[in-house]
Amino acid sequence: MTSTTTGTTTGTPRLTPDQLDALGAELDAIRQRVLADLGEADADYIHGVVRLQRRLEVAGRALFYLPPAWPLAVAALSVSKILDNMEIGHNVMHGQYDWMGEPGLSSRMYEWDNVCPSEQWRYSHNYIHHTFTNVLGKDRDIGYGILRMDEDQPWHPYYLGNPAYAFLLMVFFEWGVAMHDLEVENIVAGRRSLADNKALHAGIMRKVRRQAFKDYVLFPALTGPFFPLTLAGNATANLVRNVWAFNIIFCGHFPAGVATFSEEECEDESRGHWYYRQLLGSANIDGGPLFHLMTGNLSFQVEHHLFPDLPARRYPEISGEVQEICERYGLPYNTGPLGKQLLSVARKICRLALPGRRSDQAAPAAAQPAAA
Repeated sequence: MTSTTTGTTTGTPRLTPDQLDALGAELDAIRQRVLADLGEADADYIHGVVRLQRRLEVAGRALFYLPPAWPLAVAALSVSKILDNMEIGHNVMHGQYDWMGEPGLSSRMYEWDNVCPSEQWRYSHNYIHHTFTNVLGKDRDIGYGILRMDEDQPWHPYYLGNPAYAFLLMVFFEWGVAMHDLEVENIVAGRRSLADNKALHAGIMRKVRRQAFKDYVLFPALTGPFFPLTLAGNATANLVRNVWAFNIIFCGHFPAGVATFSEEECEDESRGHWYYRQLLGSANIDGGPLFHLMTGNLSFQVEHHLFPDLPARRYPEISGEVQEICERYGLPYNTGPLGKQLLSVARKICRLALPGRRSDQAAPAAAQPAAA
């Protein structure tokens, strides 16, 4: 089986079936070595992050009783929510700490501070996204059903609003994640019915009610006369978390040089080709230890896509090996500072709002998406 890519990396060298098998064996060996080494240091790390997150949340909630400390309260609560969603929730729900046997760190039991029910997120993210990463027509994270993020997505006048849709998705990111499984764009296009979503409605509404009550009723009410300030503080912390998560995730998936694949290319896919696709369909963000902690180590998105079930704290230590493997196989290892990756993503969002050459030629009218 030979391998090709579409999108922005059509010049990437193809690998022969033997090369793909060898690539897969090398990356499997890294995974097995890390799995065999998991132990007390990994447990201590995640316990420490959980303690930090909880202390920051308590501090943030308490500081709302002191109006002059409002900025500090918002800052503490914002960092708490970021850690909960990214370094703890995202990674725990990937099963990275299931080996510890602790109910509070079980992928099947963890519920995060987010309006998206964890059960639904595990299906759309752990299964759909990580199985079909960057496969057009299968991976709905390409554009989230809202944006045009690849030239091989057929263009439609609706996409002239790409920058505006991206801004709204960033601001309301947790709500976009919660709506992801509903496939609203497919309902609008007539490819899915409201009845198909009936089983999802109860879980989403239950989680929305819980989160809205906690952030916008209960905790503000507990501060009595400071209710308006606390309400505004909670809303601001959610906004900060949404903006941060959106930008980190988009920088890991959509900067220049990230490849997409057709469904035909991935038929009867070998383990080596799956690894190949993860390498080409991901990008890293350079930074220091604190930055990586705040991203949930998703700044090592290449390593995360290769090894989603390994504790994310291990990604920095194996990134050098992964980069060396890429060099030997002639494959790109996409990494850069946050500013560079953000600018690249912003340019892509704006550029793809306009018709692209390949899409104009290839898009039949029946395939054009309806405006969601």
